[in-house]
Amino acid sequence: MKIASLIVALVVASPLGAIAQDGPPVTMTREAGPDQATAIKLYPAGSTPAGPAPETWAHIQGQAGPGITLDMHIVRNVSEPTVTPFLPDPAKATGAAVVVAPGGAFLSLTMDAEGEDVARWFADHGIAAFVLKYRLNPTPENDGAFLGMMSERMGAAIQAGDARDVNEPRAAEDGARALTLIRERAAEWGIDPERVGFIGFSAGAMTGLQTVMAASPQDQPAFLAYVYGPMLAVQPPAGAPPLFVAIALDDPLFGRQGFGLVDAWRTAGAAVELHAFERGGHGFGMGVAGTTTASVMDDLLSWLAMRGLLMGSER
Repeated sequence: MKIASLIVALVVASPLGAIAQDGPPVTMTREAGPDQATAIKLYPAGSTPAGPAPETWAHIQGQAGPGITLDMHIVRNVSEPTVTPFLPDPAKATGAAVVVAPGGAFLSLTMDAEGEDVARWFADHGIAAFVLKYRLNPTPENDGAFLGMMSERMGAAIQAGDARDVNEPRAAEDGARALTLIRERAAEWGIDPERVGFIGFSAGAMTGLQTVMAASPQDQPAFLAYVYGPMLAVQPPAGAPPLFVAIALDDPLFGRQGFGLVDAWRTAGAAVELHAFERGGHGFGMGVAGTTTASVMDDLLSWLAMRGLLMGSER
């Protein structure tokens, strides 16, 4: 399997979430990265040690295979975590907020398709959104070596059908700090501190779950939206928040694991909603046209409204 095809399909979350066996090579071009003037540092300057390689942004584009066209921006070697606010028009603000955690196997972050695009969608629907750029495993500065490292990690996870060895404890620390910061400044942004939730995609979903597992009952997010993360059972913590799970059954990483996570939440008496889509693969983001994953964000919004999280403080 070509490294570029594997990286595109599983790391930067291709629109079809498929592994392209053939096709023209995909280009990965270094870039300066976006203007981060509105990004808010989670910790005081100098309190998080720099990694062995500098933070690097790249633009990945091209044709990864039949029907898989890429145009995505990633960042890696994050050592100074931030949140970037995307605030709704005050006229339609609901008072709810959400931390948005992109995925990327803890080696990179898909900052547009699983970050800024998602945050803009929430803001358009009256929910303040904060894109979390969390700390990652260090990767080689050389692009080719990075792609090789990612290929090896994701190939092993697919073969094993398990990603338990893929982790980064500091990511959950950053998730918890993001929730605290948003609540501390809730009045500034017109947010109800009791209605601050968390959504994560793939490794971002793992970050959200780890944040929940480590939090005390009073520090839990108002909800966790868990999008194509591992489905293995865990023991929910005291005060576990309502859980929204979205997974495609043809996901090559987690689609064959069953629904142990959902069963665990139900057994603990915690609220849970499951959306298991027939098709979508791994990395369908906000949905793939032509599949039922296209409704995933609307499904989530309906669930939030049902639970009173868009108009009240029900948990």
